Parts: sequence; C-alpha cells; structure tokens
Amino acid sequence: MGLPTTTTAEPTDGPEPASAVTAPDVASTGRSRSLYPWLVFALTFALLLSDYMSRQVLSAVFPFLKADWALTDSQLASLTSIVALMVGLLTFPLSLLADRWGRVRSLVLMAVIWSLATLCCALAANYEQMLAARFLVGVGEAAYGSVGIALVLSVFAPRVHSTLSGAFMAGGSFGSVVGVSLGGVIAVHLSWRWSFAAMAVLGLLLVAVFRAVVTERRLAEHNAEADPHTDLPVSGRIRVPVSTLFTNPAIWCAYVGGGLQMFTAAVLLAWTPSFFNRYYGLAPDKAGVIASVFVLLIGSGMVVCGMITDRVSRNDPSRKWASAVAYCIVSLIALGCAFTLETGAPQLVLLGIGAFFSAGSSGPTAAMVAGLTHPSVRASALGTLTVSNNILGLATGPFVVGVLADRIGLLGALQLTPLVYLAAIVALMIGRRVYPAGLRTLAEQSAAAAARA
Repeated sequence: MGLPTTTTAEPTDGPEPASAVTAPDVASTGRSRSLYPWLVFALTFALLLSDYMSRQVLSAVFPFLKADWALTDSQLASLTSIVALMVGLLTFPLSLLADRWGRVRSLVLMAVIWSLATLCCALAANYEQMLAARFLVGVGEAAYGSVGIALVLSVFAPRVHSTLSGAFMAGGSFGSVVGVSLGGVIAVHLSWRWSFAAMAVLGLLLVAVFRAVVTERRLAEHNAEADPHTDLPVSGRIRVPVSTLFTNPAIWCAYVGGGLQMFTAAVLLAWTPSFFNRYYGLAPDKAGVIASVFVLLIGSGMVVCGMITDRVSRNDPSRKWASAVAYCIVSLIALGCAFTLETGAPQLVLLGIGAFFSAGSSGPTAAMVAGLTHPSVRASALGTLTVSNNILGLATGPFVVGVLADRIGLLGALQLTPLVYLAAIVALMIGRRVYPAGLRTLAEQSAAAAARA
C-alpha cells in the first residue's frame, strides 16, 4: 500500500510538507511512486537480515571454536553478549546522531562497519581477536534497528505502521534462521572462517545496492511523516523534551517488561544449536538446521502475537498489557516443562510452543511505548526500548546461561532460564495498573509543549 499518487498543496501557517513541495517536480509515474516505499522497505529489511546473519552465525560455529581454541562456555557466551551489549549501550546516542547527520548515510556506515568487522571474525587467530572483532560488529549494528524502522515508517502512511513494525522486528529472527542454518552448512563443508566471510560479502553487496537506490532526496519526495493534528512534516511538529521518555511510570514498566521477556528468547537464539549438538548428538550443520526451525518459530510468533494483540485490543488498548502477560505465561510453562523432559518428540513439541511465544510480547510492548510517548520523541522511545531489550535480554541471557553452563551444565542452565518470565510478568502487570495514569501524563506533557510553542 503506497502513498497517494497526487498531492495538493494547501496553504498553511508553517513550512510546507516535503511531499507538497516536491510532488509537482517528480517525474515518476503514480505506479513508481507507490512502489518506491516498498523498495525502501525491502532493501532496509534485507540489510536487517544481514545484520542478524552476521550476529547469529557465531552460534552455528560454537562447536568448532570450542574445539579449535579450547574455549569455555562462558567465553563462547561472551562472544555473543558483547554484540548485544554494544547495541544496548550505543543505540540511544547513535539514534540521536542519525537524526541529525542523516538516516541514509548513517545506515550505510553502520552496514559497512558490521560487514568489515564480520570479515575480521573470519581472520581472527585467537579468542582475543575474535572478541575485538565482535565488539566492532556490535558497534556497527547498534542503532540499525531503531534508525532503520524510522526510515521505513517515514515513507508509509500511519495506517500500515503497526504491520510494518511487527514485520521489521521479526526480521531479526528470520535473519538469525538464515545465519545459523547457512553458517552451519558452510562451516562443515568449508570451514567456520568461510561462514563469517560469506556473511561479510553479502552485507557489502547489499549495502552497495541500498546506497544506489535509497537517497535522502527520494525519501523526501515520498515523505509521509506528518503530524496528525497539523498535517506538517516532522520538522513542523510540536516537540516535547527527551526527558519525558523517563518520567512516565507506565513506560518504565514497558521498558523493563519488554527487556526481561527477551531474556529467554535470546538464550534460545544463542544456545539452541549447542543444545541439539550436545543432547541430541547431531553434527553442527544438522544441529544448526534444526535450531533454525525454532528460531523461525520465534520470529513467526512475534508477527502472529502482534496481530492477535491488535485484534483483541482494538476497542481497549489496555488489553495489550494482558496479551503480553499471557504470552509470557504460556512460554514459561511450555519451556519449563520441556527442559525437564527426556529428549524426544514431547520435548520438541513443548520447545516449539515455548519458542513461538517466547518473544510474543515484543509487539505489544513496542505498541505500549509508542502509545505512551509523544510523536516528536517516539523514535527515541523505541530506541530506548531497544536498549532495554539488549541490556536485560539479548546481552544478559546468553552470557548468564554460559556462566551457569560451566558450573551446572547447559541443560541445568536452560532449566532455570524460563523463571525470568516471572519478573517480566510482574513488571507488565504493574504497567497495566498504572496505564491510565500514564495516558494522563502523556496528555499533560502534550498540552504543556503546545502551550510553550
């Protein structure tokens, strides 16, 4: 669904929207105008896949690194967690910089950095060099998610923003599927170094195409970012202070609940290949392929759970909180039971159910954050949620399990993992209770900003 094929410039008291200024000069046909936003989405989404392929290919080569360099599980986990840690620490400041320096240039630079860093992983001679290269992967990938989705939403009408956001967030899991499965196959038939090299080359090719097609000028021609009250572009909006992202208790509950519910999903993404390698006796390539099915379930669950939440909360937005709690409970029970069973079909079924719902709260929590923040700081709010997801979940989960695995075994560590959902449930239930007050706080912030304007 694209933008209207014609634009009528209405006189206003403020600056004209970019689309109104440029539309008469655009030589493209209505069909090409409607296809361009989808081309932007496709290329940005493709780079997101490359992002997560470069990040998660490491999981597929864990057995090779452990054998070649005699690494402990905690060292393997640190190679995963260092990326998520950098993403958590740098997402917010780099997102602010991207808004000022230019989103397209920022995304291109990010992709080049993580692709070259992934190539350095292929050349690493020891654990220390690999850790340094993974550090740079994290620096490159830090703000791609928040800046990428902001760029995509800027060329689409608001009526499709929820669908696009859900699909974009799930892209991480789909990229992980390809990275884990393809990386495992390449490692077995060539070497683990070629697994990293293949991801690096793919990333560089995609960023070259992205840079040739996506430009700031063409994005301005298709700009759909208008304030719903004034029909002005982003630059004409009333702005509230960035501090409002941290003064609303309901938003804090969404940040914390969203981050904690990612803990177990991150563990599944990082350690499922090793689980099947160690406890099902599968070779690394086959373990990676089987694990990719469960990673695919995680991504599919994010999309489906988001759609379910939109439907049940259509007339009552507070139901988003209840939906998020329900997904956490289902995954807690399914995974808690699965890791206590012997290997076999019943365990796999429960693992599949748990994986499907493990990150199901991601869509609802993002919607909560968006609904509790003013449009002028919404991108920064989603960047803050990304920070929470990485610090509390994606960085912490794999590392904690790695440390525990060195002491009580991988299975014992996995048995404890679902208990983190209990903390997420508490945060989300508190959030539902203070949600009405959060909406009143948002109204007061908006009114104060309008009065200052």
